[in-house]
Amino acid sequence: MDQRTATTPTSFTLNGTISQVDVAAGERLSYSLRERLGHRDVKIGCNAGDCGACTILVDGAPVCACLMPTQQAAGRSVETLSGLVKADSDAQALMESFQHHQAAQCGICTPGMMVSAVALLRKTPQPDQTQVQDALGGVLCRCTGYRKIIDAVVGAHTADELIEAPQDLGQHTRRLDGRPKVDGTEKFGDDVAPVDALVARVIRSPHASASFTLGDISQWQATLPGVAAVLTAQDVPGRNAFGVIPGFIDQPVFAVSHVRFRGEAVACVVGDADAVNAIDMSSFPIEWSVLPALSDIDEALEPNAPQLFDDRPGNIMCGGFVQCGDADAALKNADFTVEAVHKTSFVEHGYIEPEAGFAEVVQGRLHVHACTQAPAMDREALAYILDLPPADIRIVPTAVGGGFGSKIDLSLQPFIALAALKTGKPVRMTYNRNETMQSTTKRHPAQIRIKVGANADGTLSGLRFDGDFNTGAYASWGPTVANRVPVHASGPYYVPDYRAQSRAVHTHCPPSGAFRGFGVPQSAIAQETAFDLLAEKLGMDALEFRVKNALGDWVRTVCGQVFSQGVGIRQCLEALRPAWNAAKAECAAFNDQNSAVKRGVGLASAWYGCGNTSLPNPSTIKAGLRRDGTIVLHQGAMDIGQGSNTVIPQIFAKALGVPVSDITVVGADTDITPDAGKTSASRQTFVSGNAALRAGEALRADILRQVNAGPTAQIIAKDRRINVSDGPPSQTLDLERLSPDDQGYVLMAQETYDPPVKPLDENGQGEPYAQFGYAAQLAVVEVDIALGLCKPLRFMAAHDVGRAINPLLVEGQVQGGIAQGLGMALMEEYIPGRTENLHDYLIPTIGDIPPIETLILEIADAHGPYGAKGLGEHVLIPTAPAIFNAIYHATGARITHTPATPTRLRTALKEAGHA
Repeated sequence: MDQRTATTPTSFTLNGTISQVDVAAGERLSYSLRERLGHRDVKIGCNAGDCGACTILVDGAPVCACLMPTQQAAGRSVETLSGLVKADSDAQALMESFQHHQAAQCGICTPGMMVSAVALLRKTPQPDQTQVQDALGGVLCRCTGYRKIIDAVVGAHTADELIEAPQDLGQHTRRLDGRPKVDGTEKFGDDVAPVDALVARVIRSPHASASFTLGDISQWQATLPGVAAVLTAQDVPGRNAFGVIPGFIDQPVFAVSHVRFRGEAVACVVGDADAVNAIDMSSFPIEWSVLPALSDIDEALEPNAPQLFDDRPGNIMCGGFVQCGDADAALKNADFTVEAVHKTSFVEHGYIEPEAGFAEVVQGRLHVHACTQAPAMDREALAYILDLPPADIRIVPTAVGGGFGSKIDLSLQPFIALAALKTGKPVRMTYNRNETMQSTTKRHPAQIRIKVGANADGTLSGLRFDGDFNTGAYASWGPTVANRVPVHASGPYYVPDYRAQSRAVHTHCPPSGAFRGFGVPQSAIAQETAFDLLAEKLGMDALEFRVKNALGDWVRTVCGQVFSQGVGIRQCLEALRPAWNAAKAECAAFNDQNSAVKRGVGLASAWYGCGNTSLPNPSTIKAGLRRDGTIVLHQGAMDIGQGSNTVIPQIFAKALGVPVSDITVVGADTDITPDAGKTSASRQTFVSGNAALRAGEALRADILRQVNAGPTAQIIAKDRRINVSDGPPSQTLDLERLSPDDQGYVLMAQETYDPPVKPLDENGQGEPYAQFGYAAQLAVVEVDIALGLCKPLRFMAAHDVGRAINPLLVEGQVQGGIAQGLGMALMEEYIPGRTENLHDYLIPTIGDIPPIETLILEIADAHGPYGAKGLGEHVLIPTAPAIFNAIYHATGARITHTPATPTRLRTALKEAGHA
């Protein structure tokens, strides 16, 4: 569908009004609604009926608009979210309930969820959980973990009774940007291009390793009316390479003569939408010579393996190393030891919004509008590629429909930028699902060997960790993973003698990059499952073993770092104790009565350093006061669903001393908002939050100074005036006497925060992070012995967040992280060339996620804003090992290869003695 030919008129009722549209034969209704009728509230995530983001109602029934030819809608009633929220009482109730429960995080799946829920509520006004799961089972969400969505739909009938929480710190404050997510007006990367924009499509390699020769492109283009340009490497005016870490800028914008992975870009076709969509890309003039390809770490490390880079011998890109004491001697002298090997697989980020955006030239400057986690990094990289001064490039981020790390890297930005500069016209691009899964970064597969020892009294004595990580064809964030993993591979425990080494290994696979945890989830699987085996050898309870060895204040980490405060892992573990004891008894009783199905409980701990590892990591926040009394916050911390658009204003408002409602927020835009750093590594609440706190304090001090008020005075912004109350007297700041600057501010504050860290020496000793966050999770699972199926029944998650700026957002992050951890543990396995869509690659659905209880612990951190710690990465790390430990507790089966698919689990069960 969607390859344009002659059109015919088709009419139907759209949101209560007769609409007529000229459509091509077989044209998708989703395309007609979005591109011809302007209904961008209908989202496209897959064009295959897999994700459900495009769900609409046709004659009252939910339908994937991407699967329905427009002609089939003739004479029928079509309803989309934007129409429903204006006139339908169920949709309006859902709007309130979704915001109240924080059922929309990034918001890209929300239209599909809400439209499906409207259909349910019309038939069943007060549904139960099972009915909601059945009705919404065809819509995927990657952010929320679904539980908040279930709560919102079940509770929609009480929407009129919901009371909105205050916006103070510590309150369950609704998202400040929540309304556009639930009324269909949020603008994502594919929603913002001008209607007359040209379209760009990338021609990619079908081979993982090959050399190639381009034919006569000019002659080919001449046969294609409507094609404005064909771009190749020779059209790149600057550096034909991008990356994220200096010294590792190695991925070509366009391959020159050979490719290193399937999906690598070799050219880009630009032209009118109808013309470009109609092209048979297999006709592109290129000759391929297929070369041997390395598909995994073992092949890449073979002595005679092909070398991906001449300057990276043995296909080793880089490594990481941390050592304290003498691990080998300690293990030799330990009373008990456990040695284990674990393999993990590629994991796809699976955000529902594919990469999308457009670029245009405005008054001689390049403007790029796209979904991104790092606008300043995008500008810097494009400046090198385009050979332009950074000042000539403006990055205007759209809303981001999920990122989880992959949208830190460049994707389509160079293509649309080059195309706009070449043609002088706006150029748009949206990756299809196959393209995004072929060409964007993945979680690193790992091969890990771990050996851990303990004394007879249960104290850890030594740990050795060796991990190889498949970094794919290019560097991306591979160096960060290699450096971060050895710091974290001990877990949040005191290990006096320790040696951890990692290597990033090149293969002919898609580049591995940042994905929620930067390699720590992989190392935690090996370490936490080994700890359970060691506790069993010791005859100790798994919880007691962890509590005994947990880090605490004034206890040295494996990097020699000592925190005098804020180490909350022991408190997290103790918070689980009642549920742990109850679950053990419950599972034992169940197993006594059942043989075909067994239940088990497992737990795991995690720690995660917030921000960059031993590197500068600044964020800058700006705020100003206008002459009309408006307080403006320039908030550049990209919100990809985690909530920085709410948390950063909350922190700033607290520091300034005014309600959040008195603040006007200006989002990320490299022309008008300072760089708040990339949204990754659980840094925004911590780093940008501190910058916001400082900016608030500085602007407050300036206001008080203007009226000679004391530090405890109250600032009141009302009726376009700023009043200051300092005890009985109250003064009005005379804004007219203050001269505005070139940005219109009569008072302005701009502050930067960079966490205090120290470099690591040759043994990895130093101060890699100013703060860590801590977590412990408990999982109860049920295992079908004959089928090899593991069904999680419930989770309990104890997380030390320092200070819960917004508990509602904390709960959302925990539930969403656990859902991704469950997927990693049980089903998600990206195989290049085989699982490049959302029906072959499985992510959890609404029926896969059991109840999740969140225990929020607040062990304040001296460096955090109001004591807050980062959270986003931490929540995923303990989930998979907790599940695997629960499987072992239930059945004695050890999982050594992630994910534990039914085939692998059934094999492990047989090895454990189950028939």
